[in-house]
Amino acid sequence: MQPRVRLTVMVTGLLALAGLLIAVLIHDPVTDAGGAAYAGAVAAPGQPAASFVLRDQDGHVVRAPALRGSPVILTFLYTTCQDTCPVTAQQIRGALDQLDTPVPALAVAVDPPRDTALRAKRFLQRQSLAGRMSFLLGPRPELQRVWREYGIQPQEQGLDHSARVVLLDADGRPAVAWPTERLTPEGLAHDLRLLQAK
Repeated sequence: MQPRVRLTVMVTGLLALAGLLIAVLIHDPVTDAGGAAYAGAVAAPGQPAASFVLRDQDGHVVRAPALRGSPVILTFLYTTCQDTCPVTAQQIRGALDQLDTPVPALAVAVDPPRDTALRAKRFLQRQSLAGRMSFLLGPRPELQRVWREYGIQPQEQGLDHSARVVLLDADGRPAVAWPTERLTPEGLAHDLRLLQAK
């Protein structure tokens, strides 16, 4: 077996195991240390707060530390995706529609350099998320730091990207994670309301 094929098989296996673990964790509502029952999987305590600085589809700088004080929806998408990413975006839009108080929603690109500002704008428009979600772009080295921090496999030929939504708490720390196959607007909105109430 060629080294690249072997690496692809190993990474795919590890991602499948991680997905299975997350699915097991969110099968039933999980409570955090404060006793709140989340629909998604509660993140392990002690994770660092988000610190990335990237530009969005309009060229504006988005600094994760500046978003503290509110929960944040963080997901990982690519602009030319025809299946998982549009569904994820629609689930997030459905959750945002259910909230009385809006929260920031961020999508981090996983397919540079094909994820361009123009394609990101078009993606957000098609999903009715223009003005409601920022699509964060950048050169691969900048994005890799964010992918590593959240355990994300980027989109590559023959290997799909990790499909996940992470909710950051008001301190910018990962609080709840959702594999996209389990994501629902109702569950996501429920978890966001719990984080807003903290």
